Amino acid sequence: MGVHGAGVVTSGRSVFPGDDDAARPGPRLRPLRAEDAPQVLEAFASDPDMVRQGTVRTLADAEDYVLRASDPAAGAAWALCDGSPLVGLIGITIDEKNKSGWFWYWMTSRSRGRGWTARAAATVADWALSERGLQRLELGHRVNNPASGAVARSAGFVKEGTERGKFLIDGLRVDVDTYGRLASDPWPAYSAVPFAETSAESKTAPCQGSTADVI
Repeated sequence: MGVHGAGVVTSGRSVFPGDDDAARPGPRLRPLRAEDAPQVLEAFASDPDMVRQGTVRTLADAEDYVLRASDPAAGAAWALCDGSPLVGLIGITIDEKNKSGWFWYWMTSRSRGRGWTARAAATVADWALSERGLQRLELGHRVNNPASGAVARSAGFVKEGTERGKFLIDGLRVDVDTYGRLASDPWPAYSAVPFAETSAESKTAPCQGSTADVI
């Protein structure tokens, strides 16, 4: 497995436009954009656990969240879409000096349980460690959120340790498991999520297909 042409490949298949799978139903990835703010607000309002991803209570909050997450000077954020609606987000806060990135993700409650988060996370991680030129990705999740750890492992991340009592949540100290993935690590086997757009400059085309950051 590796990089072929202009796209990430998994089991020899590109996930960028032009792939044979591009016309098949299923989720797609594209850059997060300003008009996603209402759907981001809806996602935060739908699940109390989303408060761990930031403070988004109003449309203005959502617009600010999207602006910060999509700022190319800070990193990259990819919207996961099912048809046109945004159902999740995969992001990287990039440290250019050290060629590393803090990796984060979330999925709306109604779209969980399909394996899409793991597939999208693996796809974006592969892109970051190949096309984007990063050498290391890292993430953390609360130990009482094992589903996030399962996503990390499926995306090729390796558990590196536990930060004991890192957060105070509802009066209780909560441990955080930390994960890392290097560009030299083995790529995971998975079914890639195609990119509907390859550039943050592409602002108009919707996803095609079927109708804070510690997680």
